[in-house]
Amino acid sequence: MGYIAIESIVYATNTTHQVLQAKTVFEYSFDRLRAISNFQTKTSATDSKAINLSMDTTAAVLYNKEGYDTGGQKLLGRHSAGEGFLKSLVQHGTADSLYCCADSEKTFKEFCSHIQPWLQKPRKVRWIPNERPDLLAQPGTIYRPDPSLADLVWARRFVDQRAYSVCGVTHTIGTKYVMKSIGDLITAPMQPWDALICTSNAVKTAVFGVLTEWSEYLAQRNGGQPEILVKLPVIPLGVDCSAFPQGLEAVNAGRQQRQEIGISPDDIVVLFVGRLTFSAKAHPVPMYIALERAAQQTKAKIHLIQAGWIEDPREEPDFKNSAQIFCPSVNAIFLDGRKPEIRINIWSAADIFISLSDNIQETFGLTPIEAMANGLPAIVSDWNGYKESVRHEIDGFRIPTLIPPSESCLDLALNYLDDSLNWPTYMGHTSLATAVDIDACTHALCQLIENPELRKRMGENARQRAKEIYDWKVVIAAYEQLWRELAEIRILAPESAPLKSGKPPYPLGDDPFRVLGHYSTKALSNEMMLSLGGIATPELLQQLYKIWFTSFGQDRRISVKVQMEILDTIKQKGAVSVGEIVDRYAKNKQQLAYLYRTLLYLVKFGILVIRH
Repeated sequence: MGYIAIESIVYATNTTHQVLQAKTVFEYSFDRLRAISNFQTKTSATDSKAINLSMDTTAAVLYNKEGYDTGGQKLLGRHSAGEGFLKSLVQHGTADSLYCCADSEKTFKEFCSHIQPWLQKPRKVRWIPNERPDLLAQPGTIYRPDPSLADLVWARRFVDQRAYSVCGVTHTIGTKYVMKSIGDLITAPMQPWDALICTSNAVKTAVFGVLTEWSEYLAQRNGGQPEILVKLPVIPLGVDCSAFPQGLEAVNAGRQQRQEIGISPDDIVVLFVGRLTFSAKAHPVPMYIALERAAQQTKAKIHLIQAGWIEDPREEPDFKNSAQIFCPSVNAIFLDGRKPEIRINIWSAADIFISLSDNIQETFGLTPIEAMANGLPAIVSDWNGYKESVRHEIDGFRIPTLIPPSESCLDLALNYLDDSLNWPTYMGHTSLATAVDIDACTHALCQLIENPELRKRMGENARQRAKEIYDWKVVIAAYEQLWRELAEIRILAPESAPLKSGKPPYPLGDDPFRVLGHYSTKALSNEMMLSLGGIATPELLQQLYKIWFTSFGQDRRISVKVQMEILDTIKQKGAVSVGEIVDRYAKNKQQLAYLYRTLLYLVKFGILVIRH
């Protein structure tokens, strides 16, 4: 296994130019971290075009372990998708460096430990602290594993709107929180070089429809219709086809699985994989009814394996009892799909995959493409992303669905908005108003149960389709191509809502001393004269810097060393103007801001006084 060269990227400044300083580099080699120094030069942040052309064109991963880990007790589709994306970026990404945007060095080291098992060659991993969005010009894009992009683009406006792109991805879009995030894409300073990846055309249609309706409302409310600038490319989620047993290994794994569960080689195994929840995944009873009818018609011995986990304990007796009531001829088996060995191997035990999704939570559906990667024919509902992944009568069967006409659920929408209904209850009501064609499902099951050649042919079609379209190697290449295209657009496209001089980058989160400047008697000005105060003695200064609540915030002021230089200069001259100190010590905006705050800090505690 290779090692990771880990670089922590921070800014250091001096009086002549800005330097990009990789503060520490850690070489991670199995069981040790060794710190060494490393320095690099950087051009000004405003020269973002040059940076993007010369650096890797990739994306910094905005990292929080919860979004990229399948090891938790509440395993969701977005966790599987996030982990698959990160593993693929590590293994198949073509950039020289991996970039992690994290809130702390601790989180960054966690990121490095997370990706270590996936390394196939030595990789350089660079940390960009969350509070330094200016450094994102190096990778050129920041990737967030959800649609909440507004805060990221507002933060970019404090730096340079053309410095980098912001990229997110859809998962569940039906919650009011995600809908608000989508609406924010209209009012936030999105640029033509930003993107929200839609995992299916079904999701893109929904997102674009919401953006259009919101834009039309804002035009009616305020006059002038906002333009939808964010790109909405369609890139599916992926599956690691190589992670599953293939060929003889798959046959042996399937035989072993069946022996352990007690299933004969000639019996038919129908497999469902996913959370066991009627409201957020698929109501099981229509599936149970179809399976019972198929068992009666074909006289086959059928086993239904549901490999997942029951999210709400109240549902467990209903899942199990309703199986006995509605499909008594079928052997219903429940397995914990959170266990990695089951998630990987259970596919090999199955003949047919089934997922009759009927809820508004689903947007893409990972399990059908996992089934396809394992060479299983799939029976899925004709619903959202399933419409695109499973080709009807080629890779399996899509079962027709039926919903009420629009405006039949406005009362549900209202009560979800006002919190009279929570999200699971809201989904439950909509799920019970969505019907899947049980007769069509029964017919599809009978065809596959009675025709092993059809199962084999559809399974091979599905496997080939998974390799060509949904393998993470293919999907991550599409991500990288998108990031390159966004970089090209950043160079040429006109900037939307450029920041005007003297105006706040984010009007709802401006400099407090601009918004609330009228609170004080006056503001510090360059004409004011400064002289030493009564407590400007070495002993009292030492105490000031030692006490926690008088030394608080030193990391956001100029260094103590420079403070001493300023005090020495004032002592020699008796009085010095603020402007003279500014001319000597502030060479850029950030230094100027730190310097003004430091002078007010020294005035606050009587070290300096304003001389009238």
